[in-house]
Amino acid sequence: MTQRIAILRELGLTPAWRERTPAPRGSVQATDDRSVAVENSPATVAEAARELSRDQCIASATWDELTHSIAKCTACKLHRTRHRTVPGVGDRAPTWMIVGEGPGEQEDQRGEPFVGAAGRLLDAMLAAIGKRRGHGVYITNVVKCRPPGNRNPEAEEIAACAPYLRRQIALAQPKLLLAVGKTAAQTLLNRDATVGALRGSTAQYETTPVQVTYHPSYLLRTPIDKAKAWADLLRALDIAP
Repeated sequence: MTQRIAILRELGLTPAWRERTPAPRGSVQATDDRSVAVENSPATVAEAARELSRDQCIASATWDELTHSIAKCTACKLHRTRHRTVPGVGDRAPTWMIVGEGPGEQEDQRGEPFVGAAGRLLDAMLAAIGKRRGHGVYITNVVKCRPPGNRNPEAEEIAACAPYLRRQIALAQPKLLLAVGKTAAQTLLNRDATVGALRGSTAQYETTPVQVTYHPSYLLRTPIDKAKAWADLLRALDIAP
């Protein structure tokens, strides 16, 4: 019980969430059944239990608890260089949940996903089909902190943020997940393939349809593919108007 209270406080899931400084992460390796695959020293066992508790606590968090937990997360090295965390924005009971890759420089400063030129293009794309952020649409990213230099998130960083994204989807229960860009598509579908290979048909994340399309940043660089992105949005609209 004492350990669970400590974990809850560390994750920001109790009123005392500001009181604790998260403990440093170790290098625990676990098998699929969560059995510890390293020496059973007391420190290693405690670390494995802490990781289990972290995932379990996130899996039962409310929206506000999730936001608090993300704000103080130190689960990967991205926390060292961030200015602000970027949990997500919009309707918390959406028809569509849009999942991008990670925050950029402006997102890192404002704490909101998809601002700047890419955000304006995304808003224009949504407006063209009668949708807008905050009204039946929730927008988030695979990772909640900016990767330095806007590089692609690394596997360890994606894994550290995965419990947050899973919980967001579980809380939102969207009728459609729109994966914009390769990182989002590969993460949601657990497939190592290009956007071009994944966008042609609707896949599934558990029981939720996933439509893959190009990231707005890519479309700004490659406007010839805007027609393909438009076809993707129309397909998504057919699935979840």
